[in-house]
Amino acid sequence: MMPESPIRKLVPYAEEAKARGTKVYHLNIGQPDIETPEVALNAVKNYDPKVIAYSHSAGMLSLRQKLTEYYKSVDIDVTADEIIVGAGASEALLFAFQSIMDPDDEVIIPEPFYANYNGFATNAGIKVKPIFSDIETGFALPPIEEFEKNITEKTKAILVCNPNNPTGYLYSKEELETLRDIVKKHDLFLIADEVYREFVYDNHTHFTAMHLKGIENNVILIDSVSKRYSACGVRIGWMISKNKAVIATALKFAQARLSPPTFGQVAAEAAVDTPDEYFEAVMKEYVARRNAVVEGINKIEGAYCPNPAGAFYVVARLPIDDSDKFCKWLLENFSFENQTVMLAPATGFYSTPGKGTDEVRISYVLNVDDLKSSVKVLGEALKVYPGKK
Repeated sequence: MMPESPIRKLVPYAEEAKARGTKVYHLNIGQPDIETPEVALNAVKNYDPKVIAYSHSAGMLSLRQKLTEYYKSVDIDVTADEIIVGAGASEALLFAFQSIMDPDDEVIIPEPFYANYNGFATNAGIKVKPIFSDIETGFALPPIEEFEKNITEKTKAILVCNPNNPTGYLYSKEELETLRDIVKKHDLFLIADEVYREFVYDNHTHFTAMHLKGIENNVILIDSVSKRYSACGVRIGWMISKNKAVIATALKFAQARLSPPTFGQVAAEAAVDTPDEYFEAVMKEYVARRNAVVEGINKIEGAYCPNPAGAFYVVARLPIDDSDKFCKWLLENFSFENQTVMLAPATGFYSTPGKGTDEVRISYVLNVDDLKSSVKVLGEALKVYPGKK
């Protein structure tokens, strides 16, 4: 059965709250309010073909060549024929699953993880084997023993998101080298979702799976324009692999859906030329937003929030009995000064039943003032929530 999205399932309740005149702070979805770069918007405005035709199933060659320039700038060596463009990283990841796994095969993913991984796995007919990571460690990579004991003859891949959605955790070079050793020992694929690569804070650096030595043919990189350029609606992402058999198989799936969206590819290609000043301003803004959320939540009695080094999410532990009930209650039954908050219950980011019942994911994609107001509203809600622990 296809699982529902923990991020979107509460939308009807939010709409009802707004209809009652309640202001809803949307902390439930990773939709940045940062402006999309002008260079991308102008490319679409100025695109004037006589016919909007199919592109190559792997994506426009000019886009794939432009992406190689981007990767060169971050010291990753990629060629255009090692890239398959999809309708967002979502489709690219689905292509990757379908290309390397048969029905009933297994992929190991540290949990909590991006909820739609479950949906993609269901779509591909494969099974997710979750490995628990703990909020007390900031959601660091689980011990190697946990991976080893979950590997079976059906295991074909390990998937990590770095920096992580939903936790914001940034995996270190040493942690990724641990994964490399497991992948090499058991001849698995390592799928690295790096769509938040640019969002790294506090003088940390991002270590890409593409730099892992000895497993070059085992790594599949997933990437996107959605978050990097605040262009979620463009719906352009891609998978990268140096494994020619994987690319050849993925291309067959890409051919079956004909081609990625044309206007999205035009925007994506132009976005690569976004000036550095854009990212400098964006990073400064996100650090301020993260600090407002983390500091605010940790001042709430009984609440705890690790300080993540990447992405724009946190998973916070709250003194509540049931995060699904609490998130629904916020929209149905609570308001403070005619305001409430919309959160994503963390249960939907775990595959293991019973996990995440006292945790929520918060996307810090609003401006600092709105985030401070949101945290204040959350604190007031926790004072009166009937299921408070």
